[in-house]
Amino acid sequence: MAGYVALLRDRRVAAPFAASVVARLSIATIPLGLVLLVRDLRDAWGLAGLVTGAFAIGLALGTPFWGRGLDRHGQPRVLVPTASASAALLLVLTAATAVPAVPAAALVLLAFAVGLAFPPLSPAMRVTWRVVVTDERLRRRGYALDAVAVETIFVAGPLLLTLLLALGPAVVPLVATALLLAGGTLAYCRCEGARTAPPVPARGEVATGSGAGLGVLRSAGIPAMLAVMAAMSVGFGLLDVSMAGMAEERFGSADDLGVLFAAIAGGSAAGGLAYGSRSWRSSDRSRLVLTLTGFGVLLVGLSASAAGSVPLPLLLVALFVTGLFISPNLIAAQHLVDDLAPRHRLAEAQAWLSTAITAGAAIGNALAGAVLEHRTAQVSLAAAASTEGQRAPTTVTDDPDSACTRK
Repeated sequence: MAGYVALLRDRRVAAPFAASVVARLSIATIPLGLVLLVRDLRDAWGLAGLVTGAFAIGLALGTPFWGRGLDRHGQPRVLVPTASASAALLLVLTAATAVPAVPAAALVLLAFAVGLAFPPLSPAMRVTWRVVVTDERLRRRGYALDAVAVETIFVAGPLLLTLLLALGPAVVPLVATALLLAGGTLAYCRCEGARTAPPVPARGEVATGSGAGLGVLRSAGIPAMLAVMAAMSVGFGLLDVSMAGMAEERFGSADDLGVLFAAIAGGSAAGGLAYGSRSWRSSDRSRLVLTLTGFGVLLVGLSASAAGSVPLPLLLVALFVTGLFISPNLIAAQHLVDDLAPRHRLAEAQAWLSTAITAGAAIGNALAGAVLEHRTAQVSLAAAASTEGQRAPTTVTDDPDSACTRK
């Protein structure tokens, strides 16, 4: 941990990182907060699912567009208006939900707009790491730290919602979320790294560089890379919902899901920190193949461990060990996307990666729900393992002279 502590002692690193974590808490609190709000004020689980799904669709569609804006116009010009608009729309949605006369269709449309306007915080922070940390070895630690922070957000977010619900009605969490989103983003944009990243490319570079016209999707290897990560994220989505099924089978309800989720999230955090602290000789492509394969194999073992006859401590160990491969997968994928994307399209490329991961997880959630309707969590986990039978795109080469590699 000494390397990470040393990294965070630099204010140019610590300030934007801390502000981005505060702002990105909303990624975890908005979906769950919307479910709780609609359930409490409208007493409609179906509508709650539609509202949350509309937010996710808007988020998936908007992120690549705003990511391209980061590359062209710089971070503050994109993040400040998008965060302000998304936070304001979230407050409007919260108020509209409390008014029975507002139709359900309007709530769904507002949720879509909240997601569509949501600022591309993770792609922005990814670019800022490249600006404030010039040493490649230290930057890898920064990427690992960021991946672990995102993992922690999805644990801390529900805990924060629980605390806020204990203090007031169901509108309180979303009001607080809007303040965190806007305030955290504004604080992030005041940091030196965000103000200076990325440099605006020369007009000729934008016009003639790889990926012009159709964007970064024309860059060799990027579509294949996104397909691999989307397939991996289907496995993530299946795993998340499968754990809810395991909790229900084990404990009689999904209320104790946090016990299982803490084990796998803890493994992911430990794996990410360990991965980022090492100086690797092998390529990111070869490591991604290994970590994807390891994750798939462990999902098969986890499926066997999900049987009711397996003691709970053994199941928790299996979850922790499986989690060790989650953050390394994401870190290696982010590095590969950086290598494949043109220099003036880095934020857009990372935004597409975020969209692929979000969309894949949503598909996995839906598939797991359908499987659990008729089968057990073991079957759902076996389906998750099958999605990891992918390979990193062969267009990502280890040849230093390759046009697809930039080292």
